[in-house]
Amino acid sequence: MAVNMEIFHQFLGQIAHLGERAEHVDLPDEKRVALAKEIFHQNIKAEQAGDLESCMHCGLCAEACHFRVGTGDPRYTPARKFELARRVYRREIGPFRWLYRLVTREITIDDLMEAQELVFDSCTTCGRCTLICPMGINVAGLVTTTRHALANAGLIPDDLAAVEQEQGSRGTVFGAGAEHLRKALERLAAQGLEAPLDKERADYLVLTSVVDLLLFNDQLASTVKLFNRLGVDWTFRSNAYEGANFGYLAGCGEVQRKATLRVIEEAVAIGAKAVIVPECGHAYPALRWEGADLYGKPLPFDVYAISEFLGLLVQQGELELDEALNGKVATYHDPCKVGRHSGVLDEPRAVLRKLGADLREMPNHGLLNWCCGGGAGLFVINRTVPLRRAAFEIKKQEVESTEAEMVVMACGSCRLNFIKGKDEMGLNGEIVSLVALVGEHLVRKSEPVASGREE
Repeated sequence: MAVNMEIFHQFLGQIAHLGERAEHVDLPDEKRVALAKEIFHQNIKAEQAGDLESCMHCGLCAEACHFRVGTGDPRYTPARKFELARRVYRREIGPFRWLYRLVTREITIDDLMEAQELVFDSCTTCGRCTLICPMGINVAGLVTTTRHALANAGLIPDDLAAVEQEQGSRGTVFGAGAEHLRKALERLAAQGLEAPLDKERADYLVLTSVVDLLLFNDQLASTVKLFNRLGVDWTFRSNAYEGANFGYLAGCGEVQRKATLRVIEEAVAIGAKAVIVPECGHAYPALRWEGADLYGKPLPFDVYAISEFLGLLVQQGELELDEALNGKVATYHDPCKVGRHSGVLDEPRAVLRKLGADLREMPNHGLLNWCCGGGAGLFVINRTVPLRRAAFEIKKQEVESTEAEMVVMACGSCRLNFIKGKDEMGLNGEIVSLVALVGEHLVRKSEPVASGREE
């Protein structure tokens, strides 16, 4: 399951030049401020207003943030990351706006530029601060609102904007489109792994991701092995195969909506009972938790992260795996959006135990897991490298405290960040994909599984 490091570094080289491809919108500063405020007015309703009123400035969130802890710099304290939203709320939305206008200054273009660093560069919306906050403030939600405000003002960082614009205009990510999927499946077919493509009807619509097509072929191959072994009715679809949603990451609502509806409409068209999201942290909440809002009604199918799906199969006795790990020491890194945000915690661990791993948890794991520092689009923002390294140092210490021989994860972005961190900073242990690990250790064909989620 080793990654071809030459191809990996070529991929990093492509990321290094992303900003050159971004299209810029020329707007006067006053217009940018007005467009940002427009989003705050649309989004700050009762729940976020309550959050903005509740902060006691206790400072506990500072100890929960990997960027604040990793750098020691107080400006990365999470409470500062929703200051722009709080100022607009106090001056223009809240019940005491008549008073706050006397003592709170109007936001300016300089404030927007400062907020860009705080909500894009130094926040992965991992949600650890929300978990720690004694008032339960949804910091990640406020940061997301601020990202949307800056996106509306044309102030997405160039690197991230380039990918978001590409997905919005061409439907590709890093140049990978439906033709790349077809060629990848042809290569697998040449190895004896046949995968259904564009079936008109299927119970399962299976998504993949650009990183699987370009870098992590083991994840794609293992997904095909798994579904073929299960004997269920499944397919990839040329018009809806990409799990990644860079509109969701960049705060661009229209691109997020377009990418989400592409998957939903294709799943509906083929009569899918379930959609399987690949190892992509943000892809799961983008579809599972926000898809119905964009669709305008409940989704007529279930949504599973593939790590969740694997765990459920194991727990229900519907997936047989050999125990070839035979006590090999492993630790599991919880992707923030799948773990802390979505509650998929026990399922991947059930898989590792089924494989015979000696699972050793990091000091902070599960809900308290430290983010690796590369999520929410930060991996493609080149100027964030020093911040990501500072955050990864925390993760490195956590991993090494377990003396694990392998670090298992179920997120392509995390895997990218771990490989880069190991390459640059050193890290003991092999970096392993959960689904790739399963693909290596399938035992026998299982009976067809139920496609509905148990309530």
